[in-house]
Amino acid sequence: MFRLWYLTDEDLLTDGTRYELTDTGQGLHRIQSAPRVSRAMHVTLHSTMRSLDLWVGSSVIRFGDKNVPIALMFIDKYTQVGHILRPIVKAIDSIESMCESPKTRGYVDTTFGGARTLKHTILADFFRKGFDGSGADNFFEAISCIDGRLTSERLELVLEPPLKAILPYFQDYRLCRL
Repeated sequence: MFRLWYLTDEDLLTDGTRYELTDTGQGLHRIQSAPRVSRAMHVTLHSTMRSLDLWVGSSVIRFGDKNVPIALMFIDKYTQVGHILRPIVKAIDSIESMCESPKTRGYVDTTFGGARTLKHTILADFFRKGFDGSGADNFFEAISCIDGRLTSERLELVLEPPLKAILPYFQDYRLCRL
């Protein structure tokens, strides 16, 4: 991540790099290309794709448009991923201690087949629906950045029953209140 911040500064401050002041719909922004960050992200993406048996999702990386005007905004959005995922991690981490209560353990065992299955169910639901792009105006914009894929949808509204039924058990499972 440090390298990406460094490359962002290089892209923003290099002599001869032009920018255009544009109303992006979210105010007046400086739109500028980011060739160094773009190259680094493409190398990272393609390296990751080669290391996997199957890639699901978009491989588009965009900079210098109304959705991601400068690389600094791109880097800042991805820096937020840890904060965005924290409620999911807390929910998963709390399942074992939550199941110390015999009544809760019984409910989890009966409804989900145990704590491990519940964890897998929550994660499968999140990864299936949390990145569907439904928070953007269209698919092309959804693929541009993490907020179009992840933060725009109120995930707790798309949770399938019986997952909705377990939300009250999780004190920190408030995905729409990040």
